[in-house]
Amino acid sequence: MANRLSKIYTRTGDNGTTGLGDGTRVAKDSLRIEAMGDVDELNSVIGLMLTETVPDILIDTLTQIQHDLFNLGGEICIPDYVILQQANIDNLEEAIDTLNDELAPLKEFILPGGTKAAAFCHLARTVCRRAERKLITLARDEKVTEISLKYLNRLSDLLFVVCRIINKEASVPDVLWQNKTKEKAQA
Repeated sequence: MANRLSKIYTRTGDNGTTGLGDGTRVAKDSLRIEAMGDVDELNSVIGLMLTETVPDILIDTLTQIQHDLFNLGGEICIPDYVILQQANIDNLEEAIDTLNDELAPLKEFILPGGTKAAAFCHLARTVCRRAERKLITLARDEKVTEISLKYLNRLSDLLFVVCRIINKEASVPDVLWQNKTKEKAQA
């Protein structure tokens, strides 16, 4: 492989613009760049989560998701570029089904917490939802692949299940939401 980054700084962005993969220059605060940033942040939070104790059954899936997110960033960076496929979504759905089968049904909402890895996973889930919202906003005015929108939607569902698996495997209970307002009203 050739060197992709032989020079780290170029000074071309000093005026508040950046280059897309197709050579187009856009403002660094454009929706497209914000969407790319949210996807990059999501990838980083998953990387942070992987520095903690995570069950072995999740490592390959989470690592593949990081690669998928890098590819998604490429799709956003290069208008009309498509790399994610239905198979990527199928993989997420298969992981959701497999992992969720190991969990007890929820009777209450859960709060972010439990183990540190699960808390990081909840953070990843919320960043994923933000990235999805940003991509939806971008799609109103610019071309975005339908697969990328579906991918982020499904990924946030998977991350919720992963949070619960991390806690379960560590024998740490999920933090259940307690509606004190409802309890006071019933008293």
